[in-house]
Amino acid sequence: MNTPHRPHSVEGAARSAADHPALEWLARAGYIMNGVLHLLIGWIAIRIATGSGGGEASSSGALAQIASAPGGQVVLWAGAVGFFALSLWQIVEAILGSDKASDRLKAAAKAAVYIALGVATARFASGGSNSDSQTASGATAGLLGSGLGKVALVVAGVVIIGVGGYHVYTGVTKRFVEDLKRTGGGDVGRAVIVSGQLGYIAKGIALLILGGLVIAAVVTADPEKAGGLDAALRTVGQQPFGQVLLIATGVGIALYGVYSLARSKYGRM
Repeated sequence: MNTPHRPHSVEGAARSAADHPALEWLARAGYIMNGVLHLLIGWIAIRIATGSGGGEASSSGALAQIASAPGGQVVLWAGAVGFFALSLWQIVEAILGSDKASDRLKAAAKAAVYIALGVATARFASGGSNSDSQTASGATAGLLGSGLGKVALVVAGVVIIGVGGYHVYTGVTKRFVEDLKRTGGGDVGRAVIVSGQLGYIAKGIALLILGGLVIAAVVTADPEKAGGLDAALRTVGQQPFGQVLLIATGVGIALYGVYSLARSKYGRM
């Protein structure tokens, strides 16, 4: 007799799980880890620009930095759990959240990103490693071998460009501010808002370049061009006044990290 109400029970159970204080706390820890990664990526980019150090300006480069620090494994395991919790929360939002298809699609895309970050973080925590640049170049080389693969790469490049453009738009219009308000109100400081603006714009520009590089890899049949975020940032550094531009971009990405740290406290969950 209760079968007709079962979907509502499942839906209610999923929502209850998403609203559980433990999952919320862990998801906020995921935002903290995301902030740390962006701070490190920005720092690596600045070091590359100034010639004071190397490293890969990407998530894998940032994870390698954490892994080499004292207590790094513990931090990485905690970060992996946080990313997986954040992905679970986004999955629930994709299924049960807004009635707008665009909002659900955005939540699903974020869930996929956080799952990938969780897997990568867990790999480094367990003593393994990988390179985002090599992974991206290798995957691109494989896809360039077929016509369908080339089409997929062009589509991926266009999508990345779209995401980058949306990041820039979000920063310019301050659309992210609503995500920084706790349920029931609570304003955040101007410094956090400025960090979010500059961070979204800088990250968006990097993604626009990355998307362009993916398409360029197809046009030139050179998979090395599609070397991930690190390749995009190094491309910035190769432009006229590249050192200044790369430092500015690195600072902007680091400011996105500051925004993510603030979101761990003020973001609506």
